[in-house]
Amino acid sequence: MTRLVDTHCHLNFPDLFPEPDPAIEEAAREGVDRVIVVGCDAETSRRAVALAERHEGVFAVVGWHPNHAATFDAIGLGEIEAMLDHPKVVALGEIGLDDHWDFATKPQQRTALVEQLDLATRLGKPIVFHCREAYPELLDVLEARKDLPLILLHCFSGDADDARRAVALGAWFGVDGPITYKKADELRAVVRTLPSERLVVETDSPYLTPHPHRGKPNRPAMVTLVNAGLAATLSLDVDACARLTTTNAERFFGLGTRAAT
Repeated sequence: MTRLVDTHCHLNFPDLFPEPDPAIEEAAREGVDRVIVVGCDAETSRRAVALAERHEGVFAVVGWHPNHAATFDAIGLGEIEAMLDHPKVVALGEIGLDDHWDFATKPQQRTALVEQLDLATRLGKPIVFHCREAYPELLDVLEARKDLPLILLHCFSGDADDARRAVALGAWFGVDGPITYKKADELRAVVRTLPSERLVVETDSPYLTPHPHRGKPNRPAMVTLVNAGLAATLSLDVDACARLTTTNAERFFGLGTRAAT
């Protein structure tokens, strides 16, 4: 069985995954032997770390999501910094900008973004970004900085110009369920322009469920469908695409020397 890594999921949301262990076990049965659980604030980041401590094949990303930026403060930033020292924490995130929702003001989002960027740069930690309807602004921020660590644009949905700018920055790209949607021809066209050695597959569980299960909650096991959709997009064999994206995930998150389940 070909191994896969789900590089972005939210098994740490207790209202959506009150019992995350069955989803982890199901994923392992499907060959998804490593799962990366991503925080959105201090509480969900702590839950991500706790899951990583309980499961050998689970790793955590900790940080403050732009939609939670209204509660971001110096104390929270200190908590994130402390968690980044944990051996199972592999990146800072998800951070960024979101112009779709209005849960936090733009100044609040910018403060959370810049302070976490400063932290990741100081510590040399990889960064996972959330960006929704704000790619030009986010890319402006990133292009103005020097010495950025590795950066991954989770669930990339930018247009061709956003992709060009992001590639020039050395960004990596997360591919999710929408790659499988029948009307996503524009997305597939953009993905074909991205460096294949910087692509990883994600579920964003419980969101962005791939075809043919749209309308149902997503789970890490369904990253197999995302991988198949990406393989078709790139005209690759499914197993070859799995080897590619797994190797990429190991490189970005430093998983090569870390144990699998």
